[in-house]
Amino acid sequence: MPSAGLLDSLAADERDALLRISREEFYDDGARLFDEGGRAGCCWLIRHGRVALDTAVPGRGQVVVETLGSGDLLGWSWLIPPYRWHFGARAVGAVEATAFDAEQLRVLADQDPRLGYALTRELLTVVLDRLQSTRARLLDLYGQGDRD
Repeated sequence: MPSAGLLDSLAADERDALLRISREEFYDDGARLFDEGGRAGCCWLIRHGRVALDTAVPGRGQVVVETLGSGDLLGWSWLIPPYRWHFGARAVGAVEATAFDAEQLRVLADQDPRLGYALTRELLTVVLDRLQSTRARLLDLYGQGDRD
């Protein structure tokens, strides 16, 4: 989950705490990382490859709303109850990522308010970016539908 900006803002012990709860994961092209509405149990920092975020759009099926790449944070739904994914995610090509367990992240954030604030601030930035991307993509899709 930590992007370069987040890592730079953390003290060494906070960075170490995040790294202690991390694991490396690998996904093949087309693999689903998670589905919209499913339990949000972790988040990832994409190290290599791309991940397509998608959502179900009535009459259009699964629509890609954004594609994330190296250095991007994937997954913010773990922070807010009921901890359900708001999008789905699929690997586009081979993906290497650092995964962080959601329960352990919440415990760290509760135990260390400075770290919790840094995580929340980073995630809020991601949420706002995704909201804008989704809005633009859906406007494009519905605008094209009007011309059919």
